[in-house]
Amino acid sequence: MIQTWLYIVLTLTASEWGFFGHKLINRVAVYTLPTEMIGWYKPYIDYLSDHAVDPDKRRYATKHEAVRHFIDLDRWGDTNFDHIPRYWDQILALNMVAYSVNKNDTTYLLKAIPHEMWSDSVADYHNRIELVRNHYLRQYYADEAAIPCDSLQMIFPDLKCNGNTTVYLHDVFSEHGIVPYHLQVMQRRLTNAFKNNDLESLLRTSAELGHYVADACVPLHTTANYNGQLTNQVGIHGFWESRIPELFAIDEFDMVVGTATYIDNPVNYFWNLVLTSHKEVDKVLSLEKQLSETYPSDKQYCMEDRLNANVRTQCADYARAYNLAMDKMVEDRFRVAVKAVGDAWYTAWVDAGQPTPPPYRAINKRNAADEELDKAVQKGKELGREHE
Repeated sequence: MIQTWLYIVLTLTASEWGFFGHKLINRVAVYTLPTEMIGWYKPYIDYLSDHAVDPDKRRYATKHEAVRHFIDLDRWGDTNFDHIPRYWDQILALNMVAYSVNKNDTTYLLKAIPHEMWSDSVADYHNRIELVRNHYLRQYYADEAAIPCDSLQMIFPDLKCNGNTTVYLHDVFSEHGIVPYHLQVMQRRLTNAFKNNDLESLLRTSAELGHYVADACVPLHTTANYNGQLTNQVGIHGFWESRIPELFAIDEFDMVVGTATYIDNPVNYFWNLVLTSHKEVDKVLSLEKQLSETYPSDKQYCMEDRLNANVRTQCADYARAYNLAMDKMVEDRFRVAVKAVGDAWYTAWVDAGQPTPPPYRAINKRNAADEELDKAVQKGKELGREHE
């Protein structure tokens, strides 16, 4: 165990400070795997760590990426979220809007169901499901999802529109975050990579699945007040998620979480990650607010050299005070994330029939797509909601 941790410490780099936590979680998660599948992962541990940050890089390349990292649960209720459908087609069906445009006039043919009324007892629920499954999902990433009026009327005979008129489809849910739904997609994708014995796809998908799982374990990824912007606490996202792990993870976090276990119901498992994270939101915000009002203001922020630049960040002592005030919540959520990543990887392997790891072979750690991601990051503008 000492040698394992020494290896972890020596091979971690801080060249990309904001990515530290994701790299560490993926790296440590490898050691949760049973010996019979470790051959799929341990020889490629550097790859899994380095590519853990690809989803954050992709925020700079496509507008569709940002929503995969969070869900604003408080947009859909206060404390009880049992009414939120757990499956992707169901939530889209209840939040589907269909409209036609004639010059400057917009006619709404189908409106979203208010979240207070979400259930499968909505009058046209099954028609909505059909619309989503047969028409909307295949166009989800299109700039404009559309359907001819007569095709729409085959599903909703009572809708009033004219023949070949184009009807546009849009969901009003996605912009508020889809992480528990995207985790389901990624889990299936990883299982298929194992089934196909596709090592490169398996490693890339594992690295990225690890990122999304870890995001689901962060309280501020479950609230519309994700960076304290609604409570005059701007910057709290990076404080909680990046600064505290950078300062304390290696020397102080206990990340021995045991062996990965099989997930019987991935849908419920991923939703539970999000819901348990959300329970901590008030504590994350209120304790930082209290601390900022009582801690000496001239000792809260310091200047540090990072990547050849002198930047303003929370002082180490101030970060320690916040960490202690939260009773090591960041460490606890990190431990949950490490275990959850291992569980997800292990479950995909079991569901694929527990294939035998192949003999080690060198893989291309970077390809043309990676170069494009880096170029997008260098341009310096995130698309969609900013990370912090």
